Amino acid sequence: MRDTPYRLAEELDRFLGDPGDPSGWFSHARSVELDEKEEFPAAICRRLDDWGLPGHYVPAEHGGRLTDYEQLLQLMRAVARRDLTVAIGHGKTYLGGVCVWVAGTPEQAARLGADIRAGVPVSLGLTERAHGSDLLAGEVRGTDGTDGWLVNGEKWLINNATRGSLLSLLTRTDPAGGPRGFSVLLVDKRELDKDHYRHLPKVHTHGIRGADISGIAFQDAPVPRSALVGTEGTGLETVLKALQLTRTMCAALSLGAADHGLRLAQDFAEGRELYGRRLSDLPQARRTLGTAAADVLVHEALATVAARFVHTLTEEMSVTAAVTKYLLPSGTEDVLAQLTRLLGARAFLKGVHANGMFQKVERDHRIVGLFDGNTLVNLNSLINQFRSLVRGRGRGTGNLAGAQTAYDLSAPLPALDPGRLSLVARHGSAVLAGLDASVARLTALAGERPALLPAAAAARRIAEVTDRVHTDMERWQGVIGDVPPAAFDTARRYTLCHAAAVCLGLWTHSAPQFTGTRAEPLWRDGLWLRAGLDRLLTRLGEPDTGDTEAYDALLDHLHTTRRSGELFSLHPYRLPGKPTEPVADAATARN
Repeated sequence: MRDTPYRLAEELDRFLGDPGDPSGWFSHARSVELDEKEEFPAAICRRLDDWGLPGHYVPAEHGGRLTDYEQLLQLMRAVARRDLTVAIGHGKTYLGGVCVWVAGTPEQAARLGADIRAGVPVSLGLTERAHGSDLLAGEVRGTDGTDGWLVNGEKWLINNATRGSLLSLLTRTDPAGGPRGFSVLLVDKRELDKDHYRHLPKVHTHGIRGADISGIAFQDAPVPRSALVGTEGTGLETVLKALQLTRTMCAALSLGAADHGLRLAQDFAEGRELYGRRLSDLPQARRTLGTAAADVLVHEALATVAARFVHTLTEEMSVTAAVTKYLLPSGTEDVLAQLTRLLGARAFLKGVHANGMFQKVERDHRIVGLFDGNTLVNLNSLINQFRSLVRGRGRGTGNLAGAQTAYDLSAPLPALDPGRLSLVARHGSAVLAGLDASVARLTALAGERPALLPAAAAARRIAEVTDRVHTDMERWQGVIGDVPPAAFDTARRYTLCHAAAVCLGLWTHSAPQFTGTRAEPLWRDGLWLRAGLDRLLTRLGEPDTGDTEAYDALLDHLHTTRRSGELFSLHPYRLPGKPTEPVADAATARN
């Protein structure tokens, strides 16, 4: 099978070194130390520059190495698995550049690409203190100047606002505002006199303490007309299209946090003894680890396919991005909450288990659900598309060929065409339109292989629930004004049906590719699919499948990967460092 995205991520992981070695330059111990000091990880970011990570933020047509968004997802996941502060602080440059990749001129993109490859930080200036996610209320204004605009106003809670040299700035260029009243300006602070802007103080946060979360205020800052990204008045459309890419890539942050949190909890359960037995052998602990492990694999499946949809289902990214940006952060928060209950006090104490790293992971990850559109913003985006989604499900429309290409992990990906990005999925979702075909295919396979019968039965139940959810969606088509809470719950349930359809599409198209690989136990007889569909049914409020054997087998594989130095993943992935047996924490050793 095609494994290039994972080979390159493994290469980056080896460069980063063993995170368990306290003397390493990017160790967990070093990350905790910087977090305690609220210090930006500047030295680590410079080493990532040395490896060439910024080049992967720049599309190949603009001089970089970005040709595959699945690969970028895995690279950022590897960094996030170490430290979310670093992943967010360094990866913000990608977010800052996307508006130019979507709407900039070739010359503009080439210049920005060269800056990024040279390690110049770029930021994205959207939010303001008084308006938050309400971008149409933005008050940073650009008034006509001699050769461009004079910019005035303040952007706040901006990642790398102080450290960044370039800023993609959403600016009100028409005093009347409105959907066509804003433009994106690529502001280069290196060309501004210091009396035209000032940095706002760092905002102290509970998580990602070392990150540069600050702001910037402009006063008659002269910005040349060459800084305009796209055409004047298209700023909001450009930003919303760019966010479809950034929201999808935010999945890497949640995946990395879940990787780290699950391993920390597993080590604790393996090393902790209660009542003369290992905690990992007690039924409740096994259930907690098993459900967390199943959720992690569901999220990985969704994120992997969503990254491939960027290339193959570009016109439906308004749906894919909203589903992914809602489900990955919120689902990972739930996973970490489950694991917190397993660790108990050790999830919060310093110097007892794993140097307090779990509480750092949990704190750091909370912010992922907030930036690039929070939970309600993404669910509301889906509600606004209910009409086309219901119609598409009924008619079976959508780019079914594009979905199938993404599900087949051996299929090469076409180059991203940003011109195909759309603010709405006009023909509905190919993911849900293709659900019945996936269920039929799995049912046929189960007729030949009885081991697949539990997965096929769960798939048929998912299809039934999906039909009911779409019936509920009909009630809220075209809702205007205040959206009732019930509509948001329907949108939440839609995201789970979407994820289930992705899981079925991925397994039915790609399972044979993993035969003979180290990940084969997860794919054989639909193991991860059985556990994943059970979890999705439970999260949908449906009775579970009672398939306890799937969770037991999932835990066996979880323990195998830990001891062999593998990542618990749908894909074979060797982690850096020597395979190790979990050790008891200090408190356990004293008991």
